[in-house]
This record gives sequence, structure tokens and C-alpha cells, in this order.
Amino acid sequence: MENIIEMKSVEKVFANERALEDVNLVVKKGEIFGFLGPSGAGKTTTIKILTGQLSPTDGEAQVFKVPTSALNGVSYRKKFGVLTDNSGLYQRLSIYENLKLYCKLYDVPLRRISEVLAMVNLEGEKKKLVSKLSKGMLQRVMLARTFLHEPELLFLDEPTAALDPVNSKHIHDGLRQLNAKGTTIFLTTHDMNEAELLCNRVALLNKGKIQLLDEPKKLCRTFSDPSLIVELSNGSKVVIDKGPEGAEAMSKYMVNNEIVSVYSNEPTLGDIFVEVTGRDLV
Repeated sequence: MENIIEMKSVEKVFANERALEDVNLVVKKGEIFGFLGPSGAGKTTTIKILTGQLSPTDGEAQVFKVPTSALNGVSYRKKFGVLTDNSGLYQRLSIYENLKLYCKLYDVPLRRISEVLAMVNLEGEKKKLVSKLSKGMLQRVMLARTFLHEPELLFLDEPTAALDPVNSKHIHDGLRQLNAKGTTIFLTTHDMNEAELLCNRVALLNKGKIQLLDEPKKLCRTFSDPSLIVELSNGSKVVIDKGPEGAEAMSKYMVNNEIVSVYSNEPTLGDIFVEVTGRDLV
């Protein structure tokens, strides 16, 4: 499968502070790739490098098989979308009027506005002025604008950070729709549950360094405890190791109809991050 993003030994230094150190990764066309870590880990810096807003201090970064310094051309700008904390929306215009301007900019038919507003659960709010929107609604308008031209590559920096669970689900469904149509998504987040739900592969970033990179399920299996937790009808929980002795104990509980539930000691991505880095995801 074709590589759409490549980073080779990328470093970024601001004054005397190293924001990224020896970052190496490849994102395949059609992936949803998660770049995960706490605030200050270097996630936003990475997106700015990959979208041509910053140059790496050292190393190479390519998108669409060209150096990221070449991405400022119009032909490339239409191929990707970016969501960051800088809104770029016109406060005195309505949601619809803002999106209409971007339709003209990207040569997108106006009917697309209704489609993207449905994706972010704002179909009935298009006449509202941007200046009157809550933080969560503003976030959803920015996402709608990012989705508008169905880019080949989408960079999303904490896309659901200000959203409630209902609207987060709408966004997740919209991202899956775009991905199914061929859009590659580079997603930064500190929400490990979101990453497990959406991402084909994830990189765990800590203090500018990638600590782990793999499929979420493979990472969870690598760090899992081989034992099982059995919840019994009397309310107690017992830990059973895999093997002959564990099988015998499980058989007894089953014969006596004492088992309420059985689950593995598989960690979440958040658990793995804490184990590897010693840091919480805040």
C-alpha cells in the first residue's frame, strides 16, 4: 500500500527546547493513524511540520511523496484538510455563510454544506452566527469546514476535545464515512478510548519521542496479563491463570453455575502509556 506520510529521524528544536526527537513513522494511504500523547508531547508540532507550517530542525518529512516545504502550493492545499485550535472562521457570518465561502474556495457544490452539517449534528443550526456559538458548536463547525472538500488526507488535532459523548459519536461516524471513501486520517488525541475505536495503528508519543507504534489490539495483547478474571454469583472476583489448574477451577465454577462474567486482564492504551512512560495522559 502506498505511503502518504513519511517521517525519517525528524527533530524539532525551539530555542533550547527539543519538541521532537528522532521521530520515524510511515502512514499508509487509507489508514486512520493515531498520534497519541498528553499535552505538550509534541503532537501539534508534528501536524504543523506535516502541513508545511513549520520546518524540521533535522530529518526528513514527506507528504504525498514531496517534502512538506512544498505543500504551500494550491494544488496540494486542496488535497488535505487541517483542524487545529485556530478557527479561521468569520465571526459576523452565519455557519452556512462561512461554509459557503469555503465551498467557493475549494470549488465544492453548495449541496455539500448540508452533508457536512449532518455529519457534525448541526443540520438545524446553519443560520446561527459564529459569534454566538458555544465552544463545542464552534468545534463542530470547524470540523464541517475541514470535511467540506473530502480531502485525500485529513489532519485532526484533538477533534472531539470540547464535545459531549453524543456529538463525539457523530464525529466518529463522520470520520468513518470519509475514511470509507478513501480519506487518510492523521489523528492526534490524548483520548485513548477514541484511538482504540477509530485507529488502524497508533504511535504513543512522550516528550517528543515515539515510545511504541503498532495496531491497538496488538499493543494490548503484548501488554496483557495471561490470567482471566471471573466474577461469581456471590459478588466475589477470582483470578484464574491459564493452564490445567485454571481450566479445572473454571470447570467447577461452571458446573455449579456460579459464573456471572469472565474477562481478560487486557490493558487499555491508557494503561500501556502509563506503564511505558510513567506519566498520566493529562
